[in-house]
Amino acid sequence: MLLNYLRLLLLPFSLLYGLAITLRKKLYDWGMLRSVKFDLPVICVGNLAVGGSGKTPTVEYLVRLLADHKIAILSRGYGRKTKGFILADATTTAETIGDEPLQYHQKFNSVTVAVCEDRVKGINQLKENHDLIILDDAFQHRAVQAGFNILLFEFRKLGTLQFLLPAGNLRDVFSSRKRADVLLVTKSPVPLLHVAQQASINELQPNTSQPVLHSYLKYGKLVHLYGKETRELESVKDFEIYLLTGIANPEPLIEELGKYSKTIKHEEFPDHYAFKEADIRKFKNTFLAGIKKEKIIITTEKDSKRLRATGFEDLLLDLPVYYLPIEVELFEEDKITFDELILNYVKSNRRNR
Repeated sequence: MLLNYLRLLLLPFSLLYGLAITLRKKLYDWGMLRSVKFDLPVICVGNLAVGGSGKTPTVEYLVRLLADHKIAILSRGYGRKTKGFILADATTTAETIGDEPLQYHQKFNSVTVAVCEDRVKGINQLKENHDLIILDDAFQHRAVQAGFNILLFEFRKLGTLQFLLPAGNLRDVFSSRKRADVLLVTKSPVPLLHVAQQASINELQPNTSQPVLHSYLKYGKLVHLYGKETRELESVKDFEIYLLTGIANPEPLIEELGKYSKTIKHEEFPDHYAFKEADIRKFKNTFLAGIKKEKIIITTEKDSKRLRATGFEDLLLDLPVYYLPIEVELFEEDKITFDELILNYVKSNRRNR
C-alpha cells in the first residue's frame, strides 16, 4: 500500500521524464542529434526496463551462435569503480569492469571484452580488429546506430501496468520498441501454450517486419565458487538452501530451486550490489546456525564474480558455496527464425578487408 502511494507521488516526475526522453528520441529521429553508423555488424541487446530481462544470457547465446567470427563485446560496465575505455585482461576484476563483463571475459577466451560509457568511442577502439561487435545494454544509447537491435521483454511482466522512472522501472517509452529488429520475450514458461504466445504478440503489437520470438531459461550444473567441482541440481533435493543474490529479479531462480527444496532462505540485495564483509559474515553465521545436516549455499553466476573478486575467500572457502549458471534457449521454430536472422545480418554486413 505504501509503495502505491509513493508511486502516485512520483508520477508527475515520471511524466516529466517521459517528455524528456520523447523529445530526445525525436531529436535523433529528425537528425538533429548525431547517430553514428559503423561499417561492420553491430548487434545491440537491450530492453526498456531497468535490469532483470535476461540480457547477459542472450549476449552469451549470440557469442555461441557466432563463434566462427572474431567478436568484441562492449558494455558500459555498470557498477565498476573505473571510468573510460578498458579492455579486459588477466588482472581484470568486477570492480574494474563490472560483474557481467567479467563473466563474459572469464567464460569466452576467444572473445574481446571491453567497457566504455561512450559506445562510439568504444567501437572506434575495437572495430579494426574484429568482425562484429555486440553491444550489451545499449538500446537507449542512440549515439550509435546499431545495425541489428534485439529488444527483450520479460514474459511475466507483459500485460502488467508498468510506469516510467522514477514511479516504475521503465527507462524508455513503450513506443521505442518500434526501432527494434526482433522483439524477444524472455523467461517464458515451458511448455509455452499457443494462447500465451499469442497474448505476448497482442501485447507488443509488432510492426509487420518485427518478429516476436520466445525464449526460456535453461539451468546448468551447480559449480563450486572456488573450484571446478560441479553437481547436479537433483543432488540438492530436500537440502536446506541458503540463497544469496544481488540481481534485479531472483524470482525465476527461486522458482527453479523450489522444484528441489521446500526450504529456501533467501538473502536478497539490489542488482550489482557490492557485497561487504559484514554482509557475508552475517550470512555465514545464519548458514552455520542452521540445524539441518544437508544444507548448501547457492548464488548466481553474476554474483559469484563479485564474491570472488572482493576478498571473501577466508570467510567462504570452507563452506559449500555454489553458483548456478543459466543459458537462454529459444523454442524450436523461434530458434530457427532467430538464428537465421542473426546469421544473415552478419553475413550481409561483413566488410571487405
